[in-house]
Amino acid sequence: MSRRTLTALLLLFAAMPAIALGGIWYFLLMGTFLVIAAWEYVHMFRAAHAQPSMILTVGGTLCLLIARAFFVEWAMLTLTLLVLAALAVHTLAYERGRDQAALDFAASVAGFVYLGWVGAYLIDLRNLPDGGWWLMLVLPSVWAADTGGYMIGVPYGKHKLAPRLSPKKSWEGYFAGVFTAALMGGFFAWAYNVDTTLFGRSLLGPLTISVWDGVLLGFVLGAITTLGDLGESLFKRQGGIKDSSQLIPGHGGAFDRIDSWVWAAVIGVAWIRFFFL
Repeated sequence: MSRRTLTALLLLFAAMPAIALGGIWYFLLMGTFLVIAAWEYVHMFRAAHAQPSMILTVGGTLCLLIARAFFVEWAMLTLTLLVLAALAVHTLAYERGRDQAALDFAASVAGFVYLGWVGAYLIDLRNLPDGGWWLMLVLPSVWAADTGGYMIGVPYGKHKLAPRLSPKKSWEGYFAGVFTAALMGGFFAWAYNVDTTLFGRSLLGPLTISVWDGVLLGFVLGAITTLGDLGESLFKRQGGIKDSSQLIPGHGGAFDRIDSWVWAAVIGVAWIRFFFL
């Protein structure tokens, strides 16, 4: 646990300037995580004897992130062309003797759609009005869910949540994670709106969200984003591997870190746009 915590704090310290600055710096931060996750995704499927295209999966993820971030009007065309390119590449692979080429095509498309198109919501979240504040409300709630689930689930978990996908996860850990996510959402909603001063400067945050709104958002994030974690576990179990890679000490790979972030970003963007913008 100490190794996980130290690594998480170092990552947060390194990432905060990019989160605060936004723009190209934040894009480079999240884009790097998502592109590395796409590379790990290909290796996970290759361990399961599939052959998704590395170039299309990783390159397609990057192209979709760029399109969604900077050329929104071209995003749908980019996605369409990538799907057609994937079909062409894997059709040729079948002609050359790859009997499972149709499944490879599905794996390639799923990879760049999930990590490129859906993953781009992590960028959309930061690009919302006052996006830096919203980002640091949504993601810490997910981190709290992960921490609370780990701290309660490991020593006290007795009832398995998903025995085949993730044997170490328990219902006790799940409910602890939901509780801590709701608590964290409420805390940050309060903290960003508290009227106080430091060295003569107001710390009054720009968000118009009550404590109970923050609790509700945190609760929803904690309750649903576990599916992102379990979804990645599905990929790993297919390949018979424990972590997507060993890139981050104590945490596994980039995909292991962002699996729940992606779901949180989608939920966060939808929730914030519907209720607050």
